[in-house]
Amino acid sequence: MVVVKLIGGLGNQIFQYAIGRKISKTHDVELKLDVTSFDTYKLHSGYALDAFNIKAGIATPADIGRLIGYPTPIHKVLRRMLGPGAKHVLEPHAHFADGIRGVSDDCYLEGYWQSEKYFSDLRADLLNELKLKRPLEGMNTECAALIADTNSVSLHVRRGDLVSNLQFNKVHGTCSPEYYAAAIAHVWRVQGTPHLFVFSDDIPWARKAIQPDCPITFVDHNDSAAAHEDLRLMSLCRHNIIANSTFSWWGAWLNRNPQKTVICPKKWFADPSAVQDYDKFLSDLLPNSWVALPD
Repeated sequence: MVVVKLIGGLGNQIFQYAIGRKISKTHDVELKLDVTSFDTYKLHSGYALDAFNIKAGIATPADIGRLIGYPTPIHKVLRRMLGPGAKHVLEPHAHFADGIRGVSDDCYLEGYWQSEKYFSDLRADLLNELKLKRPLEGMNTECAALIADTNSVSLHVRRGDLVSNLQFNKVHGTCSPEYYAAAIAHVWRVQGTPHLFVFSDDIPWARKAIQPDCPITFVDHNDSAAAHEDLRLMSLCRHNIIANSTFSWWGAWLNRNPQKTVICPKKWFADPSAVQDYDKFLSDLLPNSWVALPD
């Protein structure tokens, strides 16, 4: 059995699912998800993969305890003293860890695993498993139809806690209006006049900052509990302009258009020193076909 720990928002959870799925399929064993972190983790809305056709169950306390020990005081002391056991696979650094290929078929994975190198050969499976269970409905149906009928380009603006939390802002930062203007200009130049579909956790800011001379639709009808619907709409666009966000990273990666143009920020962290081997991290995170622009 492979158990993967989930933490973070939807984009991070999909990265964690993807590596768990890759390893479980390689060994032909069951994949289970440890969602216990969401009992106390309040930054995002919690476990978010149940909207998708994923192939994984929820790990029980017994599943987790067998691999990494039970959450009792004595087990916690032993883990601090002895470190993780052989079955407990900790992500060693932020960039791709080639040693992951050697993990056993009975393991517990903990980390963010933000590189398609972990699962790129599983793309066909992931495209199917990361489809939503429910069909398009209501305003999402109307939006999807407009996306299909235009030279659609998704544009994602990530702000929220990256602005309100001073520590997050210092480390992560946000993409500037200048980055978005350059990204729009690039897509316009190589793909023709775009129709922008803007997704954001701060639509009022986006309305002020994103004012191109082309058709634009601000997608503001899905709340945070329906983030998966925004992800689906982004993936349906012909091209994508993403933020320094794993959420819009997946919106672009799930886009099936073989001629897509994806624009991404070259500056993923405002403070590169926060990540070990930052340049290596960035090259492993951003697919070679994507166009990285400075901020």
